[in-house]
Amino acid sequence: MTRIYLIRHAEAEGNLYRIAHGQYNSTITPRGYQQLSALKRRFADVPIDAVYGSDLFRTQTTASAVYIPKNLPFHPLPLLREVCLGCWEQKSWAEIERMDRQMLINFNKFPDLWRVEGAETFDVVRDRMVAGIRRIAAEQPGKTVAAASHGAASRILLGTLAGLSLREIGAMHHCDNTAVSLLEVEGEEIRVVYQGDNSHLPDDLSTFKRQTWHKSDLATEPGLWYQVESEDGTHRVQRAYLEEEPVGVIAVACAPEGLRITDYHIDPAQRGHRYGAQLMGQAVQYARARGVEQVVLTCTADLAGYFAQFGFVRTGESNGQVDLAMDIRLIMREIF
Repeated sequence: MTRIYLIRHAEAEGNLYRIAHGQYNSTITPRGYQQLSALKRRFADVPIDAVYGSDLFRTQTTASAVYIPKNLPFHPLPLLREVCLGCWEQKSWAEIERMDRQMLINFNKFPDLWRVEGAETFDVVRDRMVAGIRRIAAEQPGKTVAAASHGAASRILLGTLAGLSLREIGAMHHCDNTAVSLLEVEGEEIRVVYQGDNSHLPDDLSTFKRQTWHKSDLATEPGLWYQVESEDGTHRVQRAYLEEEPVGVIAVACAPEGLRITDYHIDPAQRGHRYGAQLMGQAVQYARARGVEQVVLTCTADLAGYFAQFGFVRTGESNGQVDLAMDIRLIMREIF
């Protein structure tokens, strides 16, 4: 019998910024690295013979919390990738809801009905995920394995192994970031011992404790969508909207030191809902699409702690102003 610990990746940019990242390659957030520290402690005394994972960066980074401490190699397995979202990739979830609200509902609640241009269907994802688990079991017979994958893909797999149809899987709960499920494979049978266990995470590190979409009957939540007000190749200004009301703005400019945020504002009445993270996501995606390695900004010293949650660090200070920079390269960082 082969035992496989299936692990959802740690909090990544798409989770924080509320952007659809299926097979888009993104990094783990600072909170995600704290989750990985907790995951590392969880597996410290668990014997593991091999570590697999999707070949996307966020799952490779998550798997490193297990394979690096145990001095094991990492086995990339594209079969464990997240759902390819086609034309939804890199759009905010609020923009997707405006495009086709019913199809967004289908994505979470009626996966058998989900169809998007350029995307996989859920039956395709189901079949490749099952094939991935069978491949791991064939390559590691009788051993214990950790395998890092993704939220939607793992949900489809776990529901299928429980004997549910795609329609029935739409009623299943979603798993938190770094949640662990245990599978046992013996011959042709794959059993789910437990699923979605995030007991290693304190409440302040849980991504789901900070979000509401997975609690909604329709799996939707209020969010920001954007209109570009001006863009000339070196500068861009985006207005952020909540439903039909303008609630903020983000402006960026290309600079020698990186992509500089020149304006970043959420209306006071809309603060406290984490919309600032969604604004930041627009700057990060714009920078990465242009091959820029860091996002920079200057703010008052009292705001430096706020921007630290996104990964900004101090690079200078003068006249009460602090210079900050956030490295957005796909580089694996140490897990403490």
